[in-house]
Amino acid sequence: MNLKFLACTALLFAACGGPGQEEKEDAETTGPRTEVSHGERIALLPVAEQGGLTINESLQNRRSWREYNPGTLSLEELSGVLWAAAGENRPSEGRLTAPSALALYPVRVYAVFAEGAYLYDAKAHALTRVAEGDLRKLSGAQEFVFSAPLNLAYVADLSAYEGRGIPADKVRYLCGQDAAGYAENVNLYTAGHGLRSITRGSAPEAELLAALGLDADRCFLALVQTVGR
Repeated sequence: MNLKFLACTALLFAACGGPGQEEKEDAETTGPRTEVSHGERIALLPVAEQGGLTINESLQNRRSWREYNPGTLSLEELSGVLWAAAGENRPSEGRLTAPSALALYPVRVYAVFAEGAYLYDAKAHALTRVAEGDLRKLSGAQEFVFSAPLNLAYVADLSAYEGRGIPADKVRYLCGQDAAGYAENVNLYTAGHGLRSITRGSAPEAELLAALGLDADRCFLALVQTVGR
């Protein structure tokens, strides 16, 4: 009787995955979790050793999410997301993870948190605060945007194309292509690292540019994106 009871218990234990299995899988997915300190500058972490799923697995998992936990991202997660968007992968050449027409990289990445808005510096792999306060309601038009931990604004600086002889409508098209590459890099990164994201096109552009201290005659909002879990 005891042997039969132990055998049944063992089978049940194996089927359920044992105590702590969910926590173990979550730990393997997220890895270490360092809290982000929202000062004037956020020094991000190297991401080369972060691992994650294969590119095929990430493609399989990629989808657009509209439900987010309001919990903050870790410094490790934030570092990976920003590097995926527009980090340097060939520092000696000044080249980024995403392609850019004529390698001009006119798109700037702004990270919008409840604590403020920051500009990403690819060369330093760091964020610099450009506005204080919660600007999330300026980075979208849907309810989930306002409580998600991170929204990314991809802002194109048209001055990068000055003197190139390219028509204005073509310039905007090229900037949009660049921003789409940044955003899809993030979508694949989040899909491969246990996070969620969605690329969006709607936001109060004039208000957001003003809050970021940007000239609307020189800059335009190409895309926005929400990231969380």
